[in-house]
Amino acid sequence: MTGACLVALRQEFHRFPELGFQEVRTKARIADFLRDLGLEVHEGIGVVGILRSGDGQGKRAIGLRADMDALPIQEASSHGYPSQNPGMMHACGHDGHITMLLGAARELAVKPEFDGTVVFLFQPNEEHGLGAQAMISEGVLERFPIDEVYAIHNLPDAPLGQVSTRVGQICASESLFEITLHGQGGHASMPQTGRDAITIGAEMVMALQTIVARKLAPSSGAVVSVTEFLSDGQRNVLPGTAVLKGDVRARNPEDRTNIEKFLRQIAAGITAAHGISAEVVFNTEFIETINAEKPTQTVIRAAQNAGLETLPNREPMSFSEDFAHFSAAVPGCFLLLGNGTSGAHSQPLHAHNYDFNDALIPIGTKFWTALVYERLSRTGQ
Repeated sequence: MTGACLVALRQEFHRFPELGFQEVRTKARIADFLRDLGLEVHEGIGVVGILRSGDGQGKRAIGLRADMDALPIQEASSHGYPSQNPGMMHACGHDGHITMLLGAARELAVKPEFDGTVVFLFQPNEEHGLGAQAMISEGVLERFPIDEVYAIHNLPDAPLGQVSTRVGQICASESLFEITLHGQGGHASMPQTGRDAITIGAEMVMALQTIVARKLAPSSGAVVSVTEFLSDGQRNVLPGTAVLKGDVRARNPEDRTNIEKFLRQIAAGITAAHGISAEVVFNTEFIETINAEKPTQTVIRAAQNAGLETLPNREPMSFSEDFAHFSAAVPGCFLLLGNGTSGAHSQPLHAHNYDFNDALIPIGTKFWTALVYERLSRTGQ
């Protein structure tokens, strides 16, 4: 298969995006591709491909992960391969992540100059933070044991092919909260007769901003955002019920735990002051992504061996990544690969006019291959 064929494959994935845990067509295409290469293939919640090489002395096994799911976004692109599934779009580059890893599987199957086992992990539902844990719960790490695990994410508006990573925390956790206020509705002309949930909720929105501004260290990097404010009010009806929904990002478990504590304290205090009640729900969807020392150094060497610009100590990212569950189970490294600095390739992730850069496919393929040769070297290094 030529490079042009890989580009065509990526654009095929782009035309037929599928949401998390609905990646039926995508999974079938991946499994067929791997079987055609002669790999051992296992289909479950995700798709797993196994490639072994060497004289049997190499006992090490490494996992390479790509995510498969798309987003519920209506595409607004000008290229010639837009989404054919209304309301769905590969707006995060998972189509490219799949293709780069398939390209590496092809290269390694043709030229298996390594000693050990490569486990190709194609994961569903990364966007909602559920796919990695689902594969782990299904037993993927018991059935196909690995010593280390790696994952790539493209990074828009970064130089094409630039590799950036760091030891330690690289992606934030994400927690979702929901606060339901139970006040007393009333007539808009007589607010004194009720307990207006909007006014009380607005006070709570402002108070929540003090968590980061006044209760955590300035260097924490934490973010608390109220993203929805819903009520049962009408034109001349003061609402008796309001719901605040929001998103929390944290760089360490201690801050995440403290944010939940402070959020509950604020909700309890404000509602008590106004004589109403509240229910608080706080769920962590994504834990912090932590890069281990040895796998991260392997990534840096492999990138340098592949002739790629390398930033070995980048700042942590504020976004979250489901890969965190894999790297919490076995030592791992998550890295970012520059998607380019112009046009649709520089648009933000999740934008309706973002597009993965096809020029990155051979670069990502080359990097993955270099990583396997570096980590599973026949010289035993």
